[in-house]
Amino acid sequence: MHLFAMQVLLPILELLALAGSAFSGVHEVHDVLQLAGQKANKARFSTDVATGKYTPPEEMNPQFWYNIADEEIAKRLLLPQPNAKKAKNVIMFLGDGMPLATVTAARILKGQRQGKTGEESSLSFEQFPYSGLSRTYCANAQVPDSACTATAYLCGVKTNIINIGVSAAVNFNNCTASQDPANRLTSIAEWSQKEGKSTGFVTTTTLTHASPSGAYAKTANRMWECDTDVTKYGVDAKTCIDMATQLVTQTPGKNFEVMFGGGMGKFLPKAIKDSHGKAGERSDGVNLLSRWQGLHNKGVMVTNRKQLLNLNVSAASNIIGLFQSSLMDFHMDADATYQPTLSELTEVAIKKLSHNDKGYFVFIEGGLIDYGNHYTQAGYALDETLEFEKAIKLARDITNIEDTLIVVTADHGHAVSIAGYPGRGTPILGINQHDADLNGVKYSVLNYAGGPNQYLDEKGQRIPLDDILGPDDAITPSYIPMEIGVHSGEDVGVWASGPQSHLFTGVMQQSTIPHLMAYASCVGSGKRVCGN
Repeated sequence: MHLFAMQVLLPILELLALAGSAFSGVHEVHDVLQLAGQKANKARFSTDVATGKYTPPEEMNPQFWYNIADEEIAKRLLLPQPNAKKAKNVIMFLGDGMPLATVTAARILKGQRQGKTGEESSLSFEQFPYSGLSRTYCANAQVPDSACTATAYLCGVKTNIINIGVSAAVNFNNCTASQDPANRLTSIAEWSQKEGKSTGFVTTTTLTHASPSGAYAKTANRMWECDTDVTKYGVDAKTCIDMATQLVTQTPGKNFEVMFGGGMGKFLPKAIKDSHGKAGERSDGVNLLSRWQGLHNKGVMVTNRKQLLNLNVSAASNIIGLFQSSLMDFHMDADATYQPTLSELTEVAIKKLSHNDKGYFVFIEGGLIDYGNHYTQAGYALDETLEFEKAIKLARDITNIEDTLIVVTADHGHAVSIAGYPGRGTPILGINQHDADLNGVKYSVLNYAGGPNQYLDEKGQRIPLDDILGPDDAITPSYIPMEIGVHSGEDVGVWASGPQSHLFTGVMQQSTIPHLMAYASCVGSGKRVCGN
C-alpha cells in the first residue's frame, strides 16, 4: 500500500476500531447540534428559533399537511382506478439513508456477486408494479434527519428536524412545547390499533431509534431515548418522559405485539447487566423490561437468534426481541449464530401478526444502510441494502398480494454518487479504470461529498487507490473533510405492491405516504377506500 495512504488511513481505522469496541461494532453518529444548525453557531441546547432553522409559520399547524395529503390523494383518485380492493394488512419497509444511488449500486453489487456485470440486475422491490418519488424536506430543513422524516411517513405531518411525533410548533429540546396536546401527533400504528388491527415494528438499529420511534414517540429531541439521555440535554426526565418509557407504558407503544431490534440498555438500570453482558443505561433504577412483562402476562422476550427461531408465536401474546445492547451489528460483521438476520426477524413478525383476522400494520427498517453511508464505507451500506431487499422478497412471498399492501421507501438520501463513465462490469466498490483526474490518477467509482478520508498526499494531491479500495470495509473517498458522511436532500424512491399500490406513483410529499396507506387499509380520520 502507498506509504502516505497508510498514514492517512490508519488514524481513521483506529478511530473506528475504538468506537466499535465500545459499541458492539456500530456506534452512534448523529449529532443533534449539527442537525439543528447550532454547531456552526456554537449555540448549545437552544430553543430559540433565531439560532436554529426557519420554519414557515403555516407549516406549524398539522392540518396544513393533512390538507396537502387530501389534495394529493384526491388527484390520484381522479385517475382510472384498477380496483377498489382494501388492504387488510400493510407492511411498510424503510431503507434508512437509502438514496437512489445506493439502490443502483446495490443492484450492481448483487449482480456482480452472482458473477454478472451487475448493471442488468434488479432488487426485489424494483420489480414491484408501481413506483414514485417522495419529497423528504422537513418543516425547517432542506436536508432532513431520520426523526422529522419518521414523523412525516408515520404520522402524516412534517415537523422540525430532530422532532418525533410532535408538530413543527415545537423547537429542538423544548420540553414544554412538546407536552402541549395541540402539538402532539398520532401515527398510522395508532390509527390501525383503533380499528382492532395488530401492530409491530422491526429494526436493525434500536427500539428507541429515530425511525421506529415515529410509530409511538412524542419528543422534542430524538436523543431522549432513556431518562439518562433526557437529563444529559438539560431537561427534567420526570417532566419529559423518555422514549423507552413511552414505548413500554403509553399508547400505542404498550399495545405493540412485536418489537424487534437492538438497544436493550435503554430499558435497564445501570445496576443491571443485560443479556449481552453490558450494564444498563437508566439512572432512575427502573427495569422497563420487568414492567413490560407485568403488562403482558403471556409476553415473551428473546435476545438471540436461537430463541427467536424456536419461539412459538401462537403461545405468545406479545414479543419483544432485543438482540444487542445498543445498535445491532452490521450483517457482514455479525455472529450469524447469535444475531438474527432482517429476513428472519421479518418472517417471525409477519407470522405473529397474521393471527389477527382484522389484519395488521408493521414497520420494518433496514436501519444500518444509513450507518454504512455515514461511515462512508459503501460496502457496508450496499450489503445492508441487499439484506433489506431479501427481507422484502420474503415478505412478498409469504403474504397474499390480494390483501397485503407492501410499501418500500427511504427516509432520506446520502451524498454518494456513481460517476465518471466506468465501463460495464466495473467493480462497483473499486476503481474506475476508464478515466483519470487532471494528474492522471484514476479514481473511485463511488464517492461521497463529505467524509473522513480524501486520500490526499502532503501536497494535497489525490493518491492512487488501487491497493486501498475493493474490500467491502474500505473507506470510500470523499471531497469535504468531515468526521462522518452527511445526508442529502434529493427525492427518494417509493415502490408498492398489493391493494391500492397504484396510488403510490408520481411525486408526493413524504407526509402523504401514511395517509395513502391509511386510505388503502381503511384506518385513520381521512379518506378511505371502503368509504368510496
